[in-house]
Amino acid sequence: MKKLYAFVPVHYVTLLMNLLCSWSGGKDSCFALMQMNQRPTVIFTTLNEWGDRSRSHGLSPAILEAQAKAIGCPSVTISTSWENYTEKYIARLKSLTEEYQLTDAVFGDIDLQPHREWEEKVCAEAQLNCHLPLWQQDRKALVFAMISAGIKTMIVSCNDTLGASFLGRIIDAKTVEDLEQKGVDVCGENGEFHTVVLDCPLFQQSIEVTQGEKLVHNNYHFLELSLVEC
Repeated sequence: MKKLYAFVPVHYVTLLMNLLCSWSGGKDSCFALMQMNQRPTVIFTTLNEWGDRSRSHGLSPAILEAQAKAIGCPSVTISTSWENYTEKYIARLKSLTEEYQLTDAVFGDIDLQPHREWEEKVCAEAQLNCHLPLWQQDRKALVFAMISAGIKTMIVSCNDTLGASFLGRIIDAKTVEDLEQKGVDVCGENGEFHTVVLDCPLFQQSIEVTQGEKLVHNNYHFLELSLVEC
């Protein structure tokens, strides 16, 4: 008998909410933001210490800016090493709270408790309400809910279990099946892979990218992307 999966949406009353989205550029932060039922005041992304790529996903600032433009809000980034990550994140979060009169923040984590505790900690420091609308949802249900909701997302980094052949693949039913056959989490919640959102209901226009080289760093595969200017 075929198992049925159900994603249970969380409905938020969004009146008087000035919302920051912790934005990775990928599917989970995008879908979490969609659950808030409003356009964010600002999206916030952390980059590596050189400022040329986002943490984990490896996205360029140009792609992040294009996503923010498509959403219709500012994009703010910080460059940081892992050693002073929390300190710099809290300091910037506080300054953004003052600058944009923020009241709330939304994150895309699903069920990693240490991540939730960290997010609640940094929000408390900035006196923001912390939202995790995807929290403890069935992961396979989430992926299919994202697909059904119109999120077009591409795998841009992945571990050796998946390998370079998964880079550039769009998340659809066939990709989900292949991820399961590889024995990895279909949401990539354990870091098996990361994505970039190319289109979704939040976007006023889709993001066009050109695929470049496939690189390897510390046994992790990355796809070089360049933005196609419209």
